[in-house]
Amino acid sequence: MIDFEVKKEILKRLDGIEKKFGVRILMAIESGSRAWGFASPNSDYDVRFIYAHDKDWYVAVDLEDKRDVIEFPIVDEIDLNGWDVRKALKLFWKSNPAFVEWIQSPVTYIEQGNFREDALSLLPDIYSVERGIYHYRSMAKTNYRGYLRDALVPLKKYFYVLRPLFSIKWLEKYGSVAPIEFHKVLELVEDPELLETIHQLLEKKKISEEKMLAPKISVLNNYIETELNRLEDIKVPKAQRVTEMAKLNELLHSVLA
Repeated sequence: MIDFEVKKEILKRLDGIEKKFGVRILMAIESGSRAWGFASPNSDYDVRFIYAHDKDWYVAVDLEDKRDVIEFPIVDEIDLNGWDVRKALKLFWKSNPAFVEWIQSPVTYIEQGNFREDALSLLPDIYSVERGIYHYRSMAKTNYRGYLRDALVPLKKYFYVLRPLFSIKWLEKYGSVAPIEFHKVLELVEDPELLETIHQLLEKKKISEEKMLAPKISVLNNYIETELNRLEDIKVPKAQRVTEMAKLNELLHSVLA
């Protein structure tokens, strides 16, 4: 899925990050369209990673003031962005969709120790289906209203709306975390016309530039508006129980041991 030379360069930059910042990368994966399965020829490489400092870094009066992200400008279509493990686990507790998707990515650059495996094992206990539905609805709503209601629209944005909407269907049907690969959630689509339209759009996106504009697609817009109306009254559920945070603390301690 990833060109050998590109992967080599990504690993080189990740190694440089460890040395420059004095951190240990626990996992590094591909996020975005290349992981989801609908990349364009010139799509960026969205490299996301979780890292840890030495344990003494976390024992500090000013811990909350310390920077807990590492990020760089995009160079040669490689976008590097990482979170400190403590930040990542706090977001995991809130069922943050980015973190939940990162640990499921089918494209792995680095995996050190058991962090990713242990995080995946906690998904059934930590992940809130209700919060997942709310997050995905917000993604779909924001991208639809921001990009897909003009006469000419960026075709790639359809997937940034359809994938979260189909993920919601997965959550509603199975009551468990939705897979991040688009073809897996697409299996839930039963309408033949809708499915054929999406397949045609997929083929077009694979050979089109990222910023390509084209007339909006009424079949897709009608479906999206219907689903967003159906999901309009979703409320944010309360935060998880203290016992769930305890499990995340155990995972953090195991990383820093």
